[in-house]
Amino acid sequence: MASFDYFVVFAEMRTGSNFLEANINSFEGLSCLGEAFNPHFIGYPENEKIHGITQKQRDADPNLLIEKIKAADGLNGFRYFNNHDPRVLDICMSDRRCAKIILTRNPVESFVSWKIAAATGQWKLTNMNHAKTEQITFEPREFEAHLEALQSFQVKLLNTSQRLGQTAFYVAYEDLQDVDVMNGMAEYLGCYERIASLDKKLKKQNPMPMSQKVSSFSAMETSLARLDRFNLTRTPNFEPRRGPMIPTYIAAPKSALLYMPLKTGPDETICDWLGRLDDAGADDVLRDFSQGSIRKWMRTHPGHRSFTVLRHPLARARGLLSSYFANG
Repeated sequence: MASFDYFVVFAEMRTGSNFLEANINSFEGLSCLGEAFNPHFIGYPENEKIHGITQKQRDADPNLLIEKIKAADGLNGFRYFNNHDPRVLDICMSDRRCAKIILTRNPVESFVSWKIAAATGQWKLTNMNHAKTEQITFEPREFEAHLEALQSFQVKLLNTSQRLGQTAFYVAYEDLQDVDVMNGMAEYLGCYERIASLDKKLKKQNPMPMSQKVSSFSAMETSLARLDRFNLTRTPNFEPRRGPMIPTYIAAPKSALLYMPLKTGPDETICDWLGRLDDAGADDVLRDFSQGSIRKWMRTHPGHRSFTVLRHPLARARGLLSSYFANG
């Protein structure tokens, strides 16, 4: 584990950070120490110390705890939310030896989950028989303030990483149930152990539809309609959580090249070129991929490259109009 000295999980309340921490801790040599820089406690509620450092010592000098975390056996880290000690953010973001994991979730879902947890007092659930729930009232101004703070923090992480030439491992809430993603995260951290299954002790709270969680659901829909729905996931998550246009992808018969067409692109020309590249024809290119077959193709073509062809805007517009009128 020589790539990093320690790691930080950037997250927020109700994004699945407890579940992520539990799975990090299932890897030998990795240890996540909770919310080490929460202003109200150190690591976990009622915790007194982390590696011998008290909350009072930590507050006086956060570097004391960071150095202890770095010096501990294995690779250690902690969870950091946007309301934690801001001095720690500056220390971690400027340190190339600090691995960054960034966990995101749809802001509406995390906000509603947070309101329910605050109303019921239940922040973790290990036994579904003890589950508590309560309908909440959606307050538009409160949500907008929450969203502004969340996005500001996430964009700061992104821009700081860009300016310093660093990269982070991004995980969405939806990825947490994928054991392959967890194993990939471990590899990013320099741990080459692999787990076969996820830690299932923590249960998902409030799995019912959003309409059953919010008493003012129609008012919430009206309020959210004023906001840019695509920007709601700019936290940042890079792509909408919808399936890419995988069935349109085209691969060379043998070479490790994958073409991702855009509408009105020169598909016939590209197919002919891909075929001739492998001494074949346009009819021999590989098409009709699915999620499963595209992953299999990528595994069997190490070092593969994907590309697209973007035409001049006027040519593309002309092609789109021709296609529109041709289809009536």
